[in-house]
Amino acid sequence: MEEVILQHFRPDEEETVKKLARYIAKAEDEYRPILTHFLNPRERRIAEFLIKKNSGIKISAYGGNENAERKRVLFFPEYYEVNDGDFKLALLNLKYPVKFSKLSHGSILGTLANSGVDREVLGDIINHENEWQVICEQEIKQFFISQIEKIGKTKVEFQETKFNNLLKPNVEMMDKELPVSSLRLDNLISSIYNISRGNTKNLIKAKKVQLNWMICEKPDWDVKIDDVISIRGYGRFELDEILNVTKKGKTRIKVKVLKK
Repeated sequence: MEEVILQHFRPDEEETVKKLARYIAKAEDEYRPILTHFLNPRERRIAEFLIKKNSGIKISAYGGNENAERKRVLFFPEYYEVNDGDFKLALLNLKYPVKFSKLSHGSILGTLANSGVDREVLGDIINHENEWQVICEQEIKQFFISQIEKIGKTKVEFQETKFNNLLKPNVEMMDKELPVSSLRLDNLISSIYNISRGNTKNLIKAKKVQLNWMICEKPDWDVKIDDVISIRGYGRFELDEILNVTKKGKTRIKVKVLKK
């Protein structure tokens, strides 16, 4: 991997950059489509950057619908015509006693992740009212159907369904503008959620804060445009735009905040 390319990314992204570069090289060397596991939006941005350095290979991403957060990426030669089936996805309905139990994104993800599978084989977990669905790789669907019988103390059953039955998720982002004294990670969290800097640092220290889907333990990290910050128990926001500097010397920003 050329150092000039790695300079565009953070040190903790180096392994991701190298892995994606290997996928691209394989597609080029073998002149055939190469499919990745599920990637988050930041990883896909890295893939798109790398593909610009290779004019012979193209890129396509799909996660069950256009608005999916986690998508598999296909690197393919120019001759190849891509279709949705190339991404080898499965959609699973989660059946459970709705009247007597309540599930959460965290409890579902925790159960699946603790079952011995890697996070990268899991796509979006979708919720609409009391209904839940999981998108996963085709190769792992039978394991979930046959092996996952409980989430916490709740009896559950996974059933495969067609993608035309995909739920519309309860996700809505809200634009918010505010002045901040700096773009430090702890300062933005404190300003957006109205919590003290001390409590913010405690959240970071407790590994409850993720920057671009990776745990970040640096309160003084400078947040960049398009960075996505998730705080367990509070929600998620994305730095969308730096607007201007106020008369008092503060930076006015626009963020997209996930409405809970």
